[in-house]
Amino acid sequence: MRRLSIVIADDHELVRRGIRQLLLARPGWEVAGEAKCGREAVERIRKLKPNIAILDVGMPELDGLETTRILQTAAPNTKVIILTMHDSMLMVQRALESGARGYVLKSDLTKHLTKAVQRVSEGKTFLTPQVSEIAFREFTKTDIANIGTCKSEAQPTRRELEIIRLLAKGEANKGIAARLGISVRTVETHRSKIFFKLGVHSVAQLIHYAICQGIITVPGNSVNEVSMNN
Repeated sequence: MRRLSIVIADDHELVRRGIRQLLLARPGWEVAGEAKCGREAVERIRKLKPNIAILDVGMPELDGLETTRILQTAAPNTKVIILTMHDSMLMVQRALESGARGYVLKSDLTKHLTKAVQRVSEGKTFLTPQVSEIAFREFTKTDIANIGTCKSEAQPTRRELEIIRLLAKGEANKGIAARLGISVRTVETHRSKIFFKLGVHSVAQLIHYAICQGIITVPGNSVNEVSMNN
């Protein structure tokens, strides 16, 4: 089991205690520090440089999302998992856009937190299953705004297909850049070109297009890649 250093930030001591017990049950995992608010979390994480930070979205002073955004500069090597009671797609989107790599509902904490830590530590993205189900139910809805995306005659390049798959898996621009060995600016340029070429205006529409075209599949409420030759 690889060694992992983790910081927990939540304004409720009982929640921090429960998380700490879950994490310390795993060999090689250590809780390097704890914080009760966003500002304290930034200070601790900047100083301790843990592998993983678990942040409550509703912390005082700085909420979890604002803390995550600050950490992208203050501690860029620390991967963030957001812990929340909210299962709305808007909150999920905001968390991923802020730079979070994991999203776990507090109701799923005992079941899925250690799995989220493991996956995020491996460079993957984790959405708690209940959220994944809601996300893909939203993404696969056919409405007037996205009907055209299934009929697009544009053919993505190989690089564009790679980026489409990673966006569909919830990767942020920074994560895509790291995976593909290119700059964040280059990812942003590719992303803009993809949206323009396919006539889509959101990641939800892009995922709808990718499912329709067989670029990704969604069995069991999880994204799977499909091999493409072009």
